[in-house]
Amino acid sequence: MEMLNSLVIKNYRNLKNLRLENLGRINLITGKNNTGKSTVLEAISIYANKGEISWVYDILEDRGETYKTSQAVTKNPLENNINTLSSLFYGRKPAFTSDNSIVIGTIENTLFKTENLLEKAVSLRLVKYREDLVPENDEKGNERLRRKRTILEDQSEKTLDFKIGFEISASGYSYMVSLEDERPYRIGFRDLVPRDNLQYIRNRNLDREINGKLWDNVTLTEKEEHIVEALKIIEGNLERIAFVSKEESTRQRTAVIKLKNDSNVIPLRSMGDGINRILTFILALVNADSGFLLIDEFENGLHFSIQESLWRLIFKIASLLNVQIFITTHSQDCITAFENVLNQETKIQGKLIRLENFNGVIRTVEFDKKDLKIATDNDIETR
Repeated sequence: MEMLNSLVIKNYRNLKNLRLENLGRINLITGKNNTGKSTVLEAISIYANKGEISWVYDILEDRGETYKTSQAVTKNPLENNINTLSSLFYGRKPAFTSDNSIVIGTIENTLFKTENLLEKAVSLRLVKYREDLVPENDEKGNERLRRKRTILEDQSEKTLDFKIGFEISASGYSYMVSLEDERPYRIGFRDLVPRDNLQYIRNRNLDREINGKLWDNVTLTEKEEHIVEALKIIEGNLERIAFVSKEESTRQRTAVIKLKNDSNVIPLRSMGDGINRILTFILALVNADSGFLLIDEFENGLHFSIQESLWRLIFKIASLLNVQIFITTHSQDCITAFENVLNQETKIQGKLIRLENFNGVIRTVEFDKKDLKIATDNDIETR
């Protein structure tokens, strides 16, 4: 994976045109409520997944914004899909123009100091298209009719016979799904565009169902040692960890641990939110090698006294496994612990990015390690 050195997000939710420059390996994002911290993580996840439509619908469903399960659902798939996708666009008002497209990509300045976002950017937009049946010959020379879809770039009302679709473009490929389909999220690039390795921990999935699978990926490898090391931050007597099923009929497994000089097996859930939160973090981190780790609201369930040790381990593993990390927080304790570790590290780049609302426009204030030390030493607000 090539680490993101910069990022621009256009027309996504409340971000009209947000620029993140000089990104580090570990990036801590702060800001008041509704400034777009979680939105930035979502945008990065869409970029890493190359705009995959199924992933977009997963994000919408997680926020409760899909009309397929809402009481407001109608029998009209087109209306449901447009209502669902509208929440992605700035101002919740998608339009059939290229200026209104969601664009997520790196900032590439040309010799003339203009931005070139087209090569690697992910673009999402609503389109009008015409569908025709055109003749073609199969391998045996027999004529057959093929359905051909043509996007109408002239979005005026001159053409009355049109349908509405959703176009996704990434890495030189593009595809369009019909919003008249009840389940447009079934269609995708079909592996034409490889996804980046991504692990995304939302605030609501403290105890993720996939943790058992992530554990299986690292069992009996050196990565397993990182998991044990992380859990020892809270429980120093921990010797081993495993995942077991409560019943043979269920696929869901739970973490159990063994302590020194104790023959009993203890469910990790019984030991509090903090140690379970750490397990989720580090399992995701060691499974994100050469990719991205996104964590929403880092501090939840974590006492301030262990945060510096956890940051130190995160810095270490991120460097070893080539992981780029984006984390949000509201906590001054989290920021202080982050700053302490950041200024002890000489090789790892990291920074704090504060999102601020200036008259309805979200902008950034960025702090490198020196700026952040000055801010924390002088009690300058960075949250």
